[in-house]
Amino acid sequence: MSSLTLYDTLSRTVEPFVPIKKGEASIYLCGATVQAPPHIGHIRSGVNFDILRRWLEKSGLAVTFIRNVTDIDNKILHKAETEKLPWWAVAMKYERAFTDAYASLNVLPPTYEPRATGHITQMIELMQKLIDNGSAYAPGNGDVYLEVRKLSSYLTLSRQKLDDLLPADDAAETFKKDPKDFALWKGAKPGEPSWPTPWGDGRPGWHLECSAMAHAYLGESFDIHGGGLDLIFPHHENEIAQSQSAGWGFAKRWMHNAWVTTSGEKMSKSLGNSLQVTELLKSVRGIELRWYLGSAHYRSMLEFSQPALEESAVAFRRIESFLYRAEEILGKVPTPTLSQEFTNAMNDDLAVPQALAIISQSLRTGNTAITAGDKNLVAVSANEVRGALEVLGCDPFDPAFALTSGGNSRSGDLTSALDGTIQLALAQRASARDRKDFAASDAIRDGLLALGIAIEDTPQGPRWSITSKEER
Repeated sequence: MSSLTLYDTLSRTVEPFVPIKKGEASIYLCGATVQAPPHIGHIRSGVNFDILRRWLEKSGLAVTFIRNVTDIDNKILHKAETEKLPWWAVAMKYERAFTDAYASLNVLPPTYEPRATGHITQMIELMQKLIDNGSAYAPGNGDVYLEVRKLSSYLTLSRQKLDDLLPADDAAETFKKDPKDFALWKGAKPGEPSWPTPWGDGRPGWHLECSAMAHAYLGESFDIHGGGLDLIFPHHENEIAQSQSAGWGFAKRWMHNAWVTTSGEKMSKSLGNSLQVTELLKSVRGIELRWYLGSAHYRSMLEFSQPALEESAVAFRRIESFLYRAEEILGKVPTPTLSQEFTNAMNDDLAVPQALAIISQSLRTGNTAITAGDKNLVAVSANEVRGALEVLGCDPFDPAFALTSGGNSRSGDLTSALDGTIQLALAQRASARDRKDFAASDAIRDGLLALGIAIEDTPQGPRWSITSKEER
């Protein structure tokens, strides 16, 4: 059996994963800055690292998974002004939106989900440590800065040169010893929220919170730190700088997921091409959107298009339909198992595209077995397909997706209404067949097919599924 290997952004190599503590795995994932509703670019990170977590657990490890919430930030303060709400109300509003989006796509809740504003004490303790050992300084205006030139290891994650960096936005301020130093703490400004510290009232810098919270929940060293590619610099570089300056080992491995792009550009609000999760869930189910977002390798860009999403959803429905058909034939829900081929693919840096190819092969084998009446092979194939979907978080029998057993998925009133309408048409078709009016029966079948609904006659009765345009 192959052992798990994972890519490390720091070393730029795929290496065996050996946890710090035998039988355990510790992960810190940079979560949301809660200043707007989540789009699929945000949620892809959640899906990718949820697959990692599920695979580690399936591999027998007890996983502690931390995903933070940044609930104080310049963007949140700006949104509070725009929406004429208190900053904390804005943060809570959008934190709930993220929680709902994660749940809709069956992203497991983190072991702990700390908020930045709940860990001010830990941040003050870290700053005191850095000032005491000469790594940081407080110029007297409430700010606290880290001296980056004292770190020989600074920028090893992004592999940049310090002198090549452009000055930060606040570089014109006279409080820094060096324009490249970054803020651990920002002195209070009129009208903004602040907390008291020995160096003056203020609020956290973006980077400080993650070092403090990772240390609080995972200790001085932990196995994996994750996030999107856009966080490598400056956020993750600065996390490393302040943590190592404190004498902590910090993250043993760094993993970063690639972006969702539209027209080749990173999805972001500034580009005006954000696709909110709530909007997409009006056209596809949560299980289908998760299948789509998880289908590309986590280190590969995912170019979004509505037709690609729809084709992906249709492909998933074929897999789902096979599992329901197998349940009918076998008289029980398939038992999740894992093939060696699927295990090898996932152990190879979570090679999901290869894993999907293995699922497709099992699907073809299973459908052939159904036609041949080979129940044993149907069971083997269905068990392997369900086991793989369970790892990918797309098991249609998972209660998280609120499915009813033995039929098409029931995800909301619209799907239930669609199913009821089709069942009525099938009843009319059955009545026409009983009276040997085959012309009427065929007309109903062809009419449904023209609408994208394929009918399959089985020994257990007719079944329907949604087809792609090419199949109509």
